[in-house]
Amino acid sequence: MFNRELSWLDFDRRVLELAEDPSVPLLERVRFLSIVSSNLDEFFEIRVAGIMQQEESASHPATREFLLQVLRRAHELVAAQQRCWQSQLVPALANAGIAFKARQQLDEADRRSLSERFDQEILPALTPLAIDPSHSFPVLTNKGLYLLALLRNPANGETRRAVVPVPRILPRILALADKRGFTLLSHVIQTFLFRLFPGLELQGSWAFRITRNSDLYVDEEESGNLLEAIEEEIRNLRKGATVRLEVENDIPLPELAWLLASTDLDAENAFLTPGPVNMLRLASLIDLVPRPDLLYPTFVPTVPAECADPAGLFGRIAQQDILLHHPYESFAPVVDFLRQAARDEHVVAIKLTLYRTSGDSPVVEALKEAARNGKQVTALIELRARFDELNNIEWSRQLQEAGAHVVYGLHGLKTHCKACLVVRQEAGVLRRYAHLGTGNYNPKTARIYTDFSLLTADEEITADVGLLFNVLTGNLSSPQFKHLLVAPFDLSCRIIALIEAETAAARARRPAGIFAKVNSLVDPGVIRALYAASQAGVKVDLIVRGICCLIPGVPGKSEHIRVRSFLGRFLEHSRVFRFVNDGAEPILLMGSADWMPRNFIRRVECVFPLRSPALVRRIEDEVLATYRDRQGDAKVLQPDGSSVPCDPSGRLGECSQDAFLRLPLRSGAVG
Repeated sequence: MFNRELSWLDFDRRVLELAEDPSVPLLERVRFLSIVSSNLDEFFEIRVAGIMQQEESASHPATREFLLQVLRRAHELVAAQQRCWQSQLVPALANAGIAFKARQQLDEADRRSLSERFDQEILPALTPLAIDPSHSFPVLTNKGLYLLALLRNPANGETRRAVVPVPRILPRILALADKRGFTLLSHVIQTFLFRLFPGLELQGSWAFRITRNSDLYVDEEESGNLLEAIEEEIRNLRKGATVRLEVENDIPLPELAWLLASTDLDAENAFLTPGPVNMLRLASLIDLVPRPDLLYPTFVPTVPAECADPAGLFGRIAQQDILLHHPYESFAPVVDFLRQAARDEHVVAIKLTLYRTSGDSPVVEALKEAARNGKQVTALIELRARFDELNNIEWSRQLQEAGAHVVYGLHGLKTHCKACLVVRQEAGVLRRYAHLGTGNYNPKTARIYTDFSLLTADEEITADVGLLFNVLTGNLSSPQFKHLLVAPFDLSCRIIALIEAETAAARARRPAGIFAKVNSLVDPGVIRALYAASQAGVKVDLIVRGICCLIPGVPGKSEHIRVRSFLGRFLEHSRVFRFVNDGAEPILLMGSADWMPRNFIRRVECVFPLRSPALVRRIEDEVLATYRDRQGDAKVLQPDGSSVPCDPSGRLGECSQDAFLRLPLRSGAVG
């Protein structure tokens, strides 16, 4: 199998290729470049940090060699990213009339205009931290921007150092006067940094940042209160072990050695760049430049006709299942579903899982309104959603204050499933309505992530959803689901059973085939089952956005397996599975789970079937056919780990996402 960490770096390299692609709008290329940095930050905070911990514990003799291999690949990626910025994007921006100046390029007019701004808007916010026998090296914030200043006392010739934190509140990109262009905040500070040290001579300054281990380690056996334990662990992360140093490449070797010793890192963990040190902040340039011609064309997500009247939503769902394809179709009907439930006098209960949501979440507001209106509201909030822990803690407190029941799921498991259940009294009986999705209850990411939402009143499906919530709140140990595939109970074994059924059909020379779209494919059991299916002659078509440990195209092993990756304007996030099912009606599944051990074993996940023949036909004719036929943005994974365009001549054909943008117009949706 391909190595997980190296496959992850290959994925980030494909993201960088979008920044390098001249057919992508220019400011979108800048955005993709910043996403590469965001991905790398998480990679070091979690994956590299884990490898370094293994090395320190000497748990495996080959860990050091593997760590060096990962770091070498990461260095190659960062070097390519810097080349893309310096050699491609900066000249292209200049050609478009957007000058981006390095510190050395600031002329006298620039310096005059920036001088007063520095004194008034920047200097008061700066605090130099001297490093000397009475002032130890400061505790550095994870991913914070700092300047190392080398100073000389002219009175005695003594050399000293200081660290200057750059406040996060200050904008990282500054506009030059008279619309002459832009420069980095760090370059402006370095230009006038001498004013911070009167009486001393500034010998040099270099921007740098560190990355720390940011994985949460909470012992649920020992913690009496999970919420308080996670809050305490988040505070401890500020002192997490350092795993990476990024610094400007003109730093003298003695100063680099001093920084490495001060941050307890080896030379291999130092990434020397011509700058910017943190390319994540380049994305702010997009908001500073009013150039819609350099962005993807705007579009308005459509609302299907059956969802156009929010007041009648329950009646429409009672008549037929509704499937929404985000972001092409609006997430608003899901929010309307919750708002109507909060206000409908016939609704008695609402239950919902919350993994991630937006900062001004209308979903949470609807739940709070429902609780205040006397509904029984149960919110299953995942406190360990990576990098959203503090947000979710705040939401849990607000919901509790509004009168909702807030629970935190099952011991030792993250709750990652996307499910909502509404119980409504109709004609003297209780009827259940459900929303099941592949993405989070986050209206903001629903505009940029591709996902599916199912709204249903199917009695058998909603009964399973009711059982799912009873499992989550009542800690039931051996639930029996009729239609849902739920981890950690039966998802893994049922997925493998479905693959094995296709394998058996192929061996008996009956119709067989597998399609799967996931974010990551890592699980060894699933990979072995797919290899066996390929050996039996099953055509396996996989779309894997990120990590893929399966090796396709190996003769006698995986020659019938094709692995493609679609990267583009929207983040491919939906998980969809299709099994030919021996020539009968195909089995179509969607859900929250990737094919990874963590999704099968350490998370509560939910995969649900499409039971409506009309929706099955829609997925077959629109979604699967589009992914099959529109491959202008697709790359195919090779046996050696490289990825090549589906069209060897380049990105000539229409991409799938462009085709999806037009589909709602043909399906009678309204704007």
